[in-house]
Amino acid sequence: MDAALFDIDTALLTNRCVVRRFREGEGKHLYRLISDNQDYLTDHFPILVAEAGANPNAAEAFVRERIANWLLQQDYAFGVWLNETTELVGYVHLFDINWSVPAAEISFFIDHQQVRKGLMTEVLARVVRFGFKQLALEKIYLRTLSDNFPSQRLARRVGFSREGDLRNEFRRPGGMLADLVRFGFSRETYGE
Repeated sequence: MDAALFDIDTALLTNRCVVRRFREGEGKHLYRLISDNQDYLTDHFPILVAEAGANPNAAEAFVRERIANWLLQQDYAFGVWLNETTELVGYVHLFDINWSVPAAEISFFIDHQQVRKGLMTEVLARVVRFGFKQLALEKIYLRTLSDNFPSQRLARRVGFSREGDLRNEFRRPGGMLADLVRFGFSRETYGE
């Protein structure tokens, strides 16, 4: 464990959101978010749905595992909470951290009612800043389905660059293999 990471922020502020580490007892909020976005998440985040979407208890177990992993410096999961309503509307996860580089993959989604409002742009930019400034990552990357153009536009808007295509990298719930597109963002190109 790196003692320098003991005092990192657990809550990040944007103009309209609080992006923070989950707390015990918040599995019910995550379960509701997953249930409300079941169709999209089943196609794009089947592992999340399988692990946390079965019932509120499964979601609570998932939340507690994310808290433990945060404390163990294995991954960093954030809930996205609206300032006005304090409602959970999104999820961001820095994971598969390779501390020898250091580099991490990022994944994210937002509630279907919050799409195209610019929320995820400000949230993703803030979490990228956290990754570079507080975790001292050298690289953050993401993988998205090749037909997920909104996610690709968002990645570019925040500063990620397309690095390549990954053929037959993802199995859709129906069994079909799909291509992914990889985007990366290096600390050396980060402007702040």
